[in-house]
Amino acid sequence: MRVAAADRRITRRHNFKAPLRVRIWKSAIPEQRAELENLSEREIFFATDSLLRVGTTVEIQMPKEITGEPTIEWLCIGHVVRVEPDNHLRGKLGVGVQFDCYQILRPQTA
Repeated sequence: MRVAAADRRITRRHNFKAPLRVRIWKSAIPEQRAELENLSEREIFFATDSLLRVGTTVEIQMPKEITGEPTIEWLCIGHVVRVEPDNHLRGKLGVGVQFDCYQILRPQTA
């Protein structure tokens, strides 16, 4: 008996459209723009023009639409677990990233 990928998910996935900023961890390559498609507690899936490979560690800056806090920056570090072309993404690649850790950067007060 084969179990569908959606049935193996441990946490609930939420469809959500928002702009993201993504960059390869500890790289001089500038951040890239991406479009959030869905996310869960453990993973995020987004559309991008950037060619990312499975296993690549990336830094994702969560938008205030997700965090609800415009003055706090959430940086999520994770690794690419899948890359797939997707027809509904208008020629972009769909990238799945599993979160490894996150950091909340609060504004400095005087």
